[in-house]
Amino acid sequence: MSLIGAPVIRTDAVAKVRGESIYGVDYVVPGMLHGCLLRSPVPAGMITRLDTSAAAVMPGVHAVCTSADQPDTRAGWVLCEQRMFATDRVRYEGEPVAVVVADSSEQAAAAIAAIDLEIDEAPGVDLASAMAEDPETPLVHPEWKSYQPAAGPEMDHPRRRNVAAEMTSEPDGVEALFAEAALVVEDQLVSDRQYQAYIEPKSAVALFAEGRYTVHTAVQYPFNVRDRVAQFLGVRSSDVRVIGHTIGGAFGGKLDAALEPIAAFMAQQTGRPVRLVNNRTEDLLTCPSRENAVVRIRTALDAEGNMIARELLCDMDNGAYSAESIWLASIPLHLAKGVYQVGPTRVVSRLHYTNTAPTGAFRGVAGTYLYAAVERHMDSIADALGVDRRNYRLDHLLVDGDTLLNGQVLDDASVLGEAFDRLEEIAPWAEVNASKGPYQGVGLGGCLWLTNPMPGQATVKANEDGTISVITSATDNGSGAVTMGITQIVADEFGVDPTDIHVTAPDTDVTGYDAGSQGSRTTHIVGRAARDASLEVKRQLADVAAGMLEANPTDLEFTNGTVGVVGAPGSRVSLAEVAAAGTWTVGPIAATGSYTTPPVEFDPGCANGLLFPAMPTLTYHAHMAVVEVDPVTGEVTVQRYVVVQDVGRVINPTGVRGQIQGGVAQGIGHTLYESLRIKDCRYLERTLETYRLPLAVDIPTVELITLEHPDSEGPHGAKGVGEPPISLVSAVVANAVSDAIGSPVERIPITPEDVLEALDRG
Repeated sequence: MSLIGAPVIRTDAVAKVRGESIYGVDYVVPGMLHGCLLRSPVPAGMITRLDTSAAAVMPGVHAVCTSADQPDTRAGWVLCEQRMFATDRVRYEGEPVAVVVADSSEQAAAAIAAIDLEIDEAPGVDLASAMAEDPETPLVHPEWKSYQPAAGPEMDHPRRRNVAAEMTSEPDGVEALFAEAALVVEDQLVSDRQYQAYIEPKSAVALFAEGRYTVHTAVQYPFNVRDRVAQFLGVRSSDVRVIGHTIGGAFGGKLDAALEPIAAFMAQQTGRPVRLVNNRTEDLLTCPSRENAVVRIRTALDAEGNMIARELLCDMDNGAYSAESIWLASIPLHLAKGVYQVGPTRVVSRLHYTNTAPTGAFRGVAGTYLYAAVERHMDSIADALGVDRRNYRLDHLLVDGDTLLNGQVLDDASVLGEAFDRLEEIAPWAEVNASKGPYQGVGLGGCLWLTNPMPGQATVKANEDGTISVITSATDNGSGAVTMGITQIVADEFGVDPTDIHVTAPDTDVTGYDAGSQGSRTTHIVGRAARDASLEVKRQLADVAAGMLEANPTDLEFTNGTVGVVGAPGSRVSLAEVAAAGTWTVGPIAATGSYTTPPVEFDPGCANGLLFPAMPTLTYHAHMAVVEVDPVTGEVTVQRYVVVQDVGRVINPTGVRGQIQGGVAQGIGHTLYESLRIKDCRYLERTLETYRLPLAVDIPTVELITLEHPDSEGPHGAKGVGEPPISLVSAVVANAVSDAIGSPVERIPITPEDVLEALDRG
């Protein structure tokens, strides 16, 4: 029986439940020292005094380092703009200024307290002041012109003053269409930051020996961390080895380096292993959270209600440094139409430097608030026209052959129609609306989402005891993509139990390059590479077994840990016997598979500054939410949530359901509860006690329908699953709340105060 589509238990389940897994924060080595960081207490200013002499003579202290000691380098994922420690200027609260390494963490913290730091605080730049682009607004980076792209000067992108990146698409005729429109509808959505709130704060243990750095850490993208450590230290990437450990959650927050470069630097300075660990407040104040943003959207309609033109302006908060956010500035172009037929569309996306913690990737990057803006706008249009919200969507839904704004042709967009049809089966629109009580509302919407591309590799090895090893840098940050997806794909090929598949931990010295656990790519990309490698290993094993069984290799099958002739139950040998025979005759049996998504055709002239040019391996989705609003407290309860999701092919239904339920839970958190609010460039929420996470009782059980439209390149047709579920939650919940209170939602999260104010206005 095939394991593809079976609800197999994940292979790391028992160890995690028993507490046996070694997470990054658990990792220790003998003789290690403990580090503690002095972080800027203010968002902006000039360092006028930094005296570490008292700290250097404190008990147990081995070294104190500041910007005066660091290599003369700048680092960055896309743009090299960041130093290891703040030099003359601090740019956000929490920016590292100095580090102490001591025999214990308590001694290091005491020494940090002894450092004499004085900062001449300056007014900070927030998103509102950056958006104004007033020439009098201070520059977060006065030296911005000197920063060089990590990939070389020829890879520079549009940027200026406090604009870290800008993407513009200016098709002809937009203004003329607005001028002749029968109706123009305008909306605005403001979205706050969201903290990834993983259970394990960031940590690193680093060693330096024989001219090379070894870093133990729990990250999503070990090779990216390797490259960033090398940038900061001014060494070759091959001089850095990153070894991955079990990850206590990440959701995009652990794609790039954080403590690793400083730990490596201090290991080299002291000649001893060095450990750094964030406490929760440090982690929250410095995390690369989901960016806050302002989206303004307007649409021109003709007399028949067709959307003949649109303009979408998106301003995103970059924080003090850029990381991967420069790429995210391209996302608004791809989502500006949503999943609907719209005429020429002008899109301007700006990523602004501010004196706040750098923002970064969070599950559903930018899509959460962009789809909320677009789908909220679709409701506004339907209301302005006096037509049914669902019918208006269906009348303008994308179909096969339609294009995105980048010119990418959608040859399978009809899956959207199927998704809405299946949604209607489980939650009939007319019935759900007819059954609404007072202060209840219904919202729905559709979306498309990519499966992240980029290279991945896996080596598959047949062991002499009949088990199979998979050597890869693919990481499993809790999704089960490795412990279910890759494991089941390989086990199915060899006809063995998934417990007989051993997947290595990432190690950049040993494993092939992988672009990390991000954007739902692991099962699709690395699963494909692992399957390709498995097929080659099976071919080698079949050649050996054919000699043992005196059969043709093409007549052999792999089942229940054996290799045998099809239709001849008595003619079988164990996989262990075949692997052992192969080792001592033809040599150890192994093969490597590599895969990256083929390029997607698009119009390169569609926009200026488009660094993320296309949306590969698309999936299509439809969601519905039913909410109830308490008119006394303003609290919103999500009573029902329905998802129809295209997954390509279900590898493990339990894993698919878990990812979709989890994505919806995080989306509800983003929409109704969670927010890193900013005042005077400082976070108001500074601990998990004040950061309002939803509880289990706040999240309904998701009603789920999966659509299987296999991708020809994916393993068994699998596409991405983990990221799309969050992308529509804010959209449909906001629409449902708007329906319940009779007033449009203009801000995420939707707070009780917002609801009560809207009810008072109503």
